[in-house]
Amino acid sequence: MNVLYIYAHQEPASFNAALKTVAIETFENAGHNVRVSDLYAMNFKPVLDASDFLQRKKKDFLSLFPEQINASKTGTFARDIMEEMEKVKWADLLIFQFPVYFTGMPAIMKGWIDRVFAAGFAFNPISQEFYEKGLLKGKRVMMTITTGADESMYSKGGAHGDINELLKYITHCIFEYTGFEVLPSYIMFSVNSQSREKGQKHLDEYRHILNKL
Repeated sequence: MNVLYIYAHQEPASFNAALKTVAIETFENAGHNVRVSDLYAMNFKPVLDASDFLQRKKKDFLSLFPEQINASKTGTFARDIMEEMEKVKWADLLIFQFPVYFTGMPAIMKGWIDRVFAAGFAFNPISQEFYEKGLLKGKRVMMTITTGADESMYSKGGAHGDINELLKYITHCIFEYTGFEVLPSYIMFSVNSQSREKGQKHLDEYRHILNKL
């Protein structure tokens, strides 16, 4: 299996970094191939703008979907986008790992999605190739998520609301929209205040979940 691990955390000594290390070791020890997009380490550009297109279809007005579809056909996206698209094509499974920011993913990861899951590559609104006909159909995706708040805050009736409901804009409107089979997320709560023993338990559980994949 080919695994693309898309990771967004700034601190190499963090618990998130330990989770990433466990994931890479687990997959490689099981004989799988792993590529990592460590977005902060890569200094990945999160802003979708005119510089994403090396060969514009219409130079006097930026209309994103037509430009993305044209660049998908001609292979004229910016180099960093093309490199990430090649990783996506190669992968059977994508794992997005991130800490929750305002009930969502960090801006750098959302920017990766905005730029890489482009029209003509991940979906096509013109030909209505989305959801069951999404262009990434046949691939699987999973999210590995950490929060600072405890589980009660992200439960039904909690202050933030049910985290699975909050994340539907990602699981349904991004992943299922582009054709992925969405696997259950692994969510760890209160990681900033967890004990060393609790952290080790999470790492062991994560290894077990990944081995089952």
